[in-house]
Amino acid sequence: MAAIEQTPNASATPRFPALTVAGQAGTSFKPEHLQAIMAESGSQGFFEVHAENYMGAGGAPHRALETVRRDHPVSLHGVCMSLGGPQPLDREHLSRFKHLVDRYEPALVSEHLAWSTHMSTYLNDLLPLPYTSATLSRVCDHIDEMQTAIGRPILLENPSTYVLFAASSMSETEFIREISRRTGCGLLLDINNVFVSATNHGFSALDYLGDFPLSQVGEIHLAGHAEQEDDEGDLLLIDSHDGPVADAVWRLYELVIARRGPIPTLIEWDSQIPDWPVLRAEAEAAQAILDRYALGEPSHALG
Repeated sequence: MAAIEQTPNASATPRFPALTVAGQAGTSFKPEHLQAIMAESGSQGFFEVHAENYMGAGGAPHRALETVRRDHPVSLHGVCMSLGGPQPLDREHLSRFKHLVDRYEPALVSEHLAWSTHMSTYLNDLLPLPYTSATLSRVCDHIDEMQTAIGRPILLENPSTYVLFAASSMSETEFIREISRRTGCGLLLDINNVFVSATNHGFSALDYLGDFPLSQVGEIHLAGHAEQEDDEGDLLLIDSHDGPVADAVWRLYELVIARRGPIPTLIEWDSQIPDWPVLRAEAEAAQAILDRYALGEPSHALG
């Protein structure tokens, strides 16, 4: 399956040019980088924004995003839909999300395999869920509802995890593969999340990627992580998005691209944000790998 590029409803009059993300690397869009971005010439890939930062009606955030969207493709990434939560989706939140999809006509739309709400409380975290048949049905129902509401498929992102559930009856890769099969959604493969979870739980990141349904992946995320110690003094990685991509994550990324070919790739950097040239250099490193495998025959094995 080719990289999933989600296009706006053809019956609507486009507000922005239809720009491709195929084979491109991009970065998280930060308004403080706007002037530096506009001062550059040539291709700068695509930009990703968190939907929840743009759910107000107007103001400076929208002016900045509209400026970028005129010349660049945009990926819209949700963080608060709580697709894995036990309660129904927040219809008001879903309506605001749909409005952003209609307004900015993003090339890609994505959300997390996680939950983040309890009753009327929004938690400032992306929490894991048990991989059971009951959870699977609930997540699929929520994805179906979201995709119907916005009129297009989404990409579902694999989580970074710090605890495992004894109740789980299937692996994470089996769970994600079945979600994609039932709902028709694509997948967003966060390779840093794979590395973080593998390190924290002591499994092989290569084995995980070998079992992941790479044919359904429409976008890749790369990010930095932080090293801490748990209560027993063992290494604990945190998906912090506050630094450059680690060498081990770059190696895993190149193995995936060698197998699948160039997949749109996003560098996430959400705190301790550097100057634009530093962030842009990370995207250029990803672009160099994408370009290297753009014309070659993909490999069929990882490792």
